[in-house]
Amino acid sequence: MTTHAAALWPLRALARPKLLAIACIGVLAAAGWVYLGLMLAGMSGAGLLEALCRPSFGSSGSSAAQAAVVLAMWCAMALAMMLPTAAPMVLTYAELAETAAREGEPAASPLVLTAGYVSVWLGAAVALAALQVALARLSLFDPAMASASPLFSGAVFIGAGLYQFSALKHACVTQCQHPFRFFFANWTSEPRGVFRLGLQQGLYCLGCCWAMMLLMFAVGIMNVIWMAALGAVMAIEKLGTTTRFSRAIGAVFLLIGAAFIVSSVAAHWPRVG
Repeated sequence: MTTHAAALWPLRALARPKLLAIACIGVLAAAGWVYLGLMLAGMSGAGLLEALCRPSFGSSGSSAAQAAVVLAMWCAMALAMMLPTAAPMVLTYAELAETAAREGEPAASPLVLTAGYVSVWLGAAVALAALQVALARLSLFDPAMASASPLFSGAVFIGAGLYQFSALKHACVTQCQHPFRFFFANWTSEPRGVFRLGLQQGLYCLGCCWAMMLLMFAVGIMNVIWMAALGAVMAIEKLGTTTRFSRAIGAVFLLIGAAFIVSSVAAHWPRVG
């Protein structure tokens, strides 16, 4: 790319909704992962594997400063994990906006749609941060911010597994899987209306994925391996056209939850002899 072409790229992106959508999702998701990576890099631990799988995050967030760090962490996790799963939805809108522009019709920027979507998940991040502080005060986490109770972990996995079979889950994932149908039925060129569409899609996504986000409390907050795995599961789920994958993942979660509970019961079972 020449210097002149590189200088013109931002202007071309602004004129082409698809390029703008890709750039926006890429930059925000990368920012989330970079922030999480910097948090991991700043931790003291017993090696890279320990930092990745059982990261040391500190205390429960009893001070305002710690609570702010917890909130920033969840906001970064929301951007890193959830924005990539929204890419098909945002790109679908961007394609429709490009078509409208070619036909001389007005269309709001995909940034407006993305802002609505992100607003929902930033609100969810506030709730998740508050929940983390509350659970930590109940001593449900160890110093590495992993679950200190196999029974708690098992209950979270079983709850997430059961939710995968619920009517609400299936309704939300169906909306996430068919963004074209949603935009075709609710199309508007008004920025305020497009922001509301982003809010709606964000709520559908939250309804689809909130239970899987709660699994981070069971497997270790800041466990980037599980973050990446769950992010991939949520993305694959939205790319499907049926709920079969959702039910299969639900069965896996139920098995993992049962394994946690069995291990906890076995550890406390009276030994004979």
